[in-house]
Amino acid sequence: MIGRQPFHSLVHYYNNSSLCILITLSIIYEAQKKDALAQRMLFDFYGKILFRLAKRYLINQAQTEDAVSESFYIIFKRIDSCHFIAIPPFEMWIKRIVVNECLKILRREKRFEIMTSQACENWIIDDSVIDLLSAEEIFKLIEDLPTGYRTVFNLYEIEGYTHHEIADLLGISTGTSKSQLSKAKNMLQRKIIELNPAYAKRKII
Repeated sequence: MIGRQPFHSLVHYYNNSSLCILITLSIIYEAQKKDALAQRMLFDFYGKILFRLAKRYLINQAQTEDAVSESFYIIFKRIDSCHFIAIPPFEMWIKRIVVNECLKILRREKRFEIMTSQACENWIIDDSVIDLLSAEEIFKLIEDLPTGYRTVFNLYEIEGYTHHEIADLLGISTGTSKSQLSKAKNMLQRKIIELNPAYAKRKII
């Protein structure tokens, strides 16, 4: 079984490899039998995806690597106790493990703050403004959100958690979760306007 490995080695591997891997259920089944090659294939295929996921929550490179490394350790430790009939449930399972590890780090570092002081205004943004942004620009905008906003936004809008689930995960009320999401969206909209000053903005009265 692949144990806790420094994730920087995986990043280096991806920067220097053109290998194309197609993950199948048979590979997952072999990994459940502790087959080292199958586990390595999962590690290589999902490593960059999970790193990107963790980076949305943690930002810090070292903490992100630690979260993904620990996540893979948990994945390969628990994989034989799960039953997967398709790839999507498996991918959802491993992503939830990564999210949980990221939240553990945020709680441990006491970096999850609830933002309450900023005024919340609503804006209408032309869809064409968003269309002009690259994936990297959108990713950077999310990264720049305060930790509380970013965490709730990621959990709700990207991972698909409900406000009730987010409240349980973060130890907050569902109302606070909804408020943080609203303010996160507002801040993102403002940042989008800043990137595209040529577009007019108008306040909803």
